[in-house]
Amino acid sequence: MRKIVYIFIFVVASASLFAQQLPQYTQYMLNEMAINPAVAGKEEYTDVRSNNRYQWVGITDAPRTYMLTAHGPLKAKNMGLGMHLFTDIVGPTRRTGLNFSYAYHLKIKEDMHLAMGLSAGILQWGIDGSKLILREEGDLHLLTSYRNTMVPDFGAGLNFYKAKRFYFGIAVPQLYQAPIKLYEKGYTKSRIVSHLNVNGAYIFDIGDDFQVEPSFLLKYAIPAPPKLDVGFRAIYKEEIWIGGAYRHKDAFTALVGYLYKNYLLFGYSYDFSTTNIRNYSSGTHEIMFGIRFSKKQSATWEQQEKTK
Repeated sequence: MRKIVYIFIFVVASASLFAQQLPQYTQYMLNEMAINPAVAGKEEYTDVRSNNRYQWVGITDAPRTYMLTAHGPLKAKNMGLGMHLFTDIVGPTRRTGLNFSYAYHLKIKEDMHLAMGLSAGILQWGIDGSKLILREEGDLHLLTSYRNTMVPDFGAGLNFYKAKRFYFGIAVPQLYQAPIKLYEKGYTKSRIVSHLNVNGAYIFDIGDDFQVEPSFLLKYAIPAPPKLDVGFRAIYKEEIWIGGAYRHKDAFTALVGYLYKNYLLFGYSYDFSTTNIRNYSSGTHEIMFGIRFSKKQSATWEQQEKTK
């Protein structure tokens, strides 16, 4: 009866007591904006990227994540603005978030900056009752209605970087631990949990055409254990890359990508699970698309057209 529904809600909606709540994705090194609001305006161009993740293919109602980020600079004022939109679907549950970011970039040296960022937005948590199955007959409206609740969301971050060389960031998403209540008589102690993200990367030049980029992402939310991702990319002429990554006690990953005319970006990754779930799933696919907008690029393309 109703107890079955409330037990399920306790497991999912109160994940704040036991696990991390933020969406997981493999190509973290290619979309810093999804990790840290201080990244907004970091580049000289406006950057738009989309991550689409299909986890544990072959398992019914496995997690799916869709993400869109955009950010650009206000150069005259050393500021940046950004946006992060995501939908994370797991079985009958759905989490949707929309955040807007502001960052100020303090010049430490000519080519080094320390950026300070803030984000604010909303989170919507929902559960589709039509996908629930009760062991015993009960209130039918629980099985036909879609329940959702919205809560405010705030975050902050720091990002120390040198263009085209390295970055190191610290961010705290979900600063405000807002309560989550989907059902009036449901579990009332569920709430948003603050997270800690620490990430970084360094680019090494290997001759004139090749670069290698090791990277990492550490995620932590009390009381869940920290989760560490480490990655590596080999890059040719800043256009083509191949690499791999490892997520502690979770998966190995292979990734490839291509940047066309410093304008269009495509990335793909495939996760090989190291847990028992590999016996039931054929793996995890993640696809990334990106596009850059800048006056400098437009002028370069116009010049190239004239010289043809």
